[in-house]
Amino acid sequence: MSEFPDYLDVDYTDGEGETPATYPSIEHKIEKALEVTQKGLEQYENPAVMWTGGKDSTLTLYFVKEVAEKHGYDLPTTVFIDHFQHFDELMEFVEHWADEWDLEVVYARNSDVGDYVDEHDLTPGDDIPVDALSEHNQHHIRNILEYEEDEFPFLLDTYVGNHLLKTVALNDTLESEDIDGIISGIRWDEQEARADETFFSPRHDPDIYPPHDRIQPILQFAEADVWEAFWHFVVPETVDEFPDEGYVPQDYDDLPNGLTHEDIPVSPKYFEGFRSLGSEVSTEKAEQDPAWLQDLENTTERAGRAQDKEDLMERLRDLGYM
Repeated sequence: MSEFPDYLDVDYTDGEGETPATYPSIEHKIEKALEVTQKGLEQYENPAVMWTGGKDSTLTLYFVKEVAEKHGYDLPTTVFIDHFQHFDELMEFVEHWADEWDLEVVYARNSDVGDYVDEHDLTPGDDIPVDALSEHNQHHIRNILEYEEDEFPFLLDTYVGNHLLKTVALNDTLESEDIDGIISGIRWDEQEARADETFFSPRHDPDIYPPHDRIQPILQFAEADVWEAFWHFVVPETVDEFPDEGYVPQDYDDLPNGLTHEDIPVSPKYFEGFRSLGSEVSTEKAEQDPAWLQDLENTTERAGRAQDKEDLMERLRDLGYM
């Protein structure tokens, strides 16, 4: 790979001062997403798509697939962070659609932590001794996070747990796969820590992470926009039996034309009332209604997520979290 980022011609200020309202219609939002995606695929030598199986990253993956097919680009590698605390249904969803869409999936895992958990038959919340882990992980715990306790809980949505299980796993994969641009499905309206992000966001400090850029095509989508895009564009265009004009299911069993949940690229957990799919341990459903039928304007998307992690988003972002 050439000397990064000398070969790039991207505008790191694109999106500064903007909000979802800057893009007044779903068509404007989609047009921008396709533009950013195309720029990312043509500028980066080895881009990859961050895919969680959730709605935002699946929408992003849809745009990548559309642009790659239209313009003849190779479909980038897909990176899935396996933090060992996913819903079983989410893992099944990812495996199913990876096969359907012929995706090359790289599973980013902190295997040092995972092996310790397996060897000692730990469950979420059990403690892990710091000195039982590799020098690499101990460096992050002691020198990067400046964590001083002898143990930390095996929980995703805590400062140490999130950093080791997600950020370290991701950064190690960026390095091992030589990825120079990661296409991510974050949005401005998700969290305050992401409100100032730009469509091309540099991560060039080698002391913190392998130098790379974040390519962020759906910053301009609000939560409701994501669901509008799914039911009127993504699902009709990827599922032959789905109505071309779109269809918005009203409950878990309300799918048209005899389709089942396995037939559509929307996780069943969203039909059950979950609006965010962080981890099986720390995420609760918001309501009984499907996510897109809830009061998206006046309620918090991540209300079901563990608050200690949400309060640390700015620090986690600085360390390489999405």
